[in-house]
Amino acid sequence: MKTKLLAVPLALILLAACTAEDPQQQAAGKGTVRIDVHGWVGYEATAAVLSYLLEHELGYRVIQRKTTEDKSWPDFETGKVDVIVENWGHEDLKKKYIEEKKVAVSAGLNGNKGVIGWYIPQWMADEYPGITDWRTLNRRASLFRTEKTGEQGQLLDGDPTFVTNDEALVRNLGLNFKVVYSGSEDALIKAAQEATKKRKPLLMYFYEPQWLFTKLKLVKVNLPPYAIGCDADPAKVKCDYPPYLLDKIVSARFAREGGAAYELVRNFQWTNDHQNKVAGDIVSGMKPEEAARKWVQENKIVWKDWMPR
Repeated sequence: MKTKLLAVPLALILLAACTAEDPQQQAAGKGTVRIDVHGWVGYEATAAVLSYLLEHELGYRVIQRKTTEDKSWPDFETGKVDVIVENWGHEDLKKKYIEEKKVAVSAGLNGNKGVIGWYIPQWMADEYPGITDWRTLNRRASLFRTEKTGEQGQLLDGDPTFVTNDEALVRNLGLNFKVVYSGSEDALIKAAQEATKKRKPLLMYFYEPQWLFTKLKLVKVNLPPYAIGCDADPAKVKCDYPPYLLDKIVSARFAREGGAAYELVRNFQWTNDHQNKVAGDIVSGMKPEEAARKWVQENKIVWKDWMPR
């Protein structure tokens, strides 16, 4: 089928050509900030507060895109993303996109202290003394069996794109367990809630900051202690996860041309408690922007120091 072409004045065509902007131009220095949102509500809380301040205090337009960590980094090069607000390590990606390609830079710590590990419900720690020592897990593996694991115990992980060493840890520590991916943070949270309410055995991958810790009690399992370099070879890792000082990553173009927006992102730092408060409001039914507005209204003494001078 052919469509009828309408005559368009040459002046309008030239005007459109002159005013058209590619994604990189829009994202850097033209009043638009592109923030990627990854798949956990704590990240969403941080992105919501930053977006609210960028829009309502500085007058920028913010475009949020929901995606996974592994898909964000390559788009620093294409101009589709300006800001990752919560980065968990990813030294391999930093080397590739910051050091080698030079299309991204760190914008400093965001203030959150990250912890990744294995957790069980509080009632299991009370009922089975010593179960928080990884060396006792094989003796208790039958407690954690599911239809998906047969004779092995289940270690429930989240989205397979999350930072995880769990398959290697299970193998290298000689544990009679199988890693099963639930697919999302929501699925992990529902499993923890059900395990607590119904007293169902559960061993799960989880992390902090996390609003759920304000609602129920989970206990971290003690894996072999982390030491610098013990996780250098992912295939041979036999130690706990490192402590994470979470940082912000931005495109190199945004760092050069982002002006006041970049200054705000660079200056942003808050605490785990701050994030958990906003995240808790979101999961309680508030829209992210509403939760951000509430926090901003109640915490001016915190965010006023982030604003560009």
